[in-house]
Amino acid sequence: MASQLRLHLAATPPLLLPHRRRPHLPRPLRPTLNPIRAPLPALPVPRVLSHARPAWAVGGGVEPKEGVVAEGEASGGEEPLLVGEDSAAFELKDQSMASWAYFAVILAAVLVALNVLWIDPGTGVGTKFLDAVASVSDSHEVVMLLLTIIFALVHSGMASLRESGEKILGERAYRVLFAGISLPLAVTTIVYFINHRYDGIQLWQVQGTTGIHELVWLSSFISFFFLYPSTFNLLEVAAVDKPKLHMWETGIMRITRHPQMVGQVIWCLAHTLWIGNSVAVAASVGLIGHHLFGAWNGDRRLVSRYGEAFEVLKKRTSVVPFAAIVDGRQKLPKDYHKEFFRLPYVAITILTLGAYFAHPLMQASSYQLPW
Repeated sequence: MASQLRLHLAATPPLLLPHRRRPHLPRPLRPTLNPIRAPLPALPVPRVLSHARPAWAVGGGVEPKEGVVAEGEASGGEEPLLVGEDSAAFELKDQSMASWAYFAVILAAVLVALNVLWIDPGTGVGTKFLDAVASVSDSHEVVMLLLTIIFALVHSGMASLRESGEKILGERAYRVLFAGISLPLAVTTIVYFINHRYDGIQLWQVQGTTGIHELVWLSSFISFFFLYPSTFNLLEVAAVDKPKLHMWETGIMRITRHPQMVGQVIWCLAHTLWIGNSVAVAASVGLIGHHLFGAWNGDRRLVSRYGEAFEVLKKRTSVVPFAAIVDGRQKLPKDYHKEFFRLPYVAITILTLGAYFAHPLMQASSYQLPW
């Protein structure tokens, strides 16, 4: 959401021709780092935007291909230099058709396996899992809350164990394990919500109020631009590319450092307003609580991985949307809008509109399951 600051400090010794009497030459000076400031950890190489000029390596006296200064600040009133990665950057010329074909094959295989091993009541174990959870209480609100808590524990727990797990299994294998456990739990939670969203106690009814449908639709549409920064690295999500812990900085990250949390809050408030019953409230409490913890846990993992670089990014971003922009900590570049005119955001727009019109199909599919 900066280049590797490897400083080549050792100067190459001068080439000397053979000579009987070699005069004593002083050793070349070795530039040193500021002893007060600790060096930054290695960062993934980002795509530097047109408004983010390449920086000079600290103490090296040479200009790297692309990079940032340790403080992450520009001089002379220019826009701050990036310490994180340029999010949603997507160049067709950099894409491999083989990688995307592999992604399509993996996606198809995952969907087939998910249906056979989990969803299908005849062959999968999803129904037995849900029956076990539902045996705790006859209340749909309690079951809904339990499903969100189970998903949160698995999802956030495995995210917290990612560094240790990757050392044992490797990045790709751990990603497959993470997705293989999280995805079935997410599907169960979503299907249960769809099937029982109107089974709770009605607390209010505003569906007939003028403008409410449009407000809920617009809020849900906006929420998806926050909810899915994973579209920035789909090949890593599917483990086609080696998964990395990214520190994004541009695009939606300038508005809030935790867009998934903000998007989930917007989505939950909109749907709870529309449905207006206790099941919707229970689902929203569970999902919002999970994402609030995820925001804290995400910061903890990033500071552990990136150290001082994340502290720089943290100072000029905010959890509350637009807060850093309003108080002047986030300096928006003049062409900020260009950070959204990119293929991943176009894909989000198309998929969000498609999901809205596909609501009847999704509901019909959910109703076929005894969940």
